[in-house]
Amino acid sequence: DFDLADEQVASLRRAGHTVEQCAGPMAGPCPILAGHSCPAVDRADVLVYDVWAAGDTADGRELIEQLRDIHPAIPIVLTAPGMELDWVEVEGPHRVTPLVGIPTGDRLRAAVESALG
Repeated sequence: DFDLADEQVASLRRAGHTVEQCAGPMAGPCPILAGHSCPAVDRADVLVYDVWAAGDTADGRELIEQLRDIHPAIPIVLTAPGMELDWVEVEGPHRVTPLVGIPTGDRLRAAVESALG
């Protein structure tokens, strides 16, 4: 949802974060899904990813797992508006900081700060 993404970007920028957007794997070839490092991810301090952006839950799970494998030191805030996902790991090598429900500006900023901490 481009409108929601724009709202999230504006909220993070107001909080002092520099934000770079990626349209995700549905917009074109994704180096992560091909098993390669991603230059945009290399530049990030934290990733904010909407699990539904990959098209379906299986693709979202694969992308998150590969991001964790290829870029294990970069924290991920995983937003999942509408439902909780049973495969989300909050500990271990594929851990993420989950944000279930509507990612309001305050909730998103808190999740990003938690992931960075």
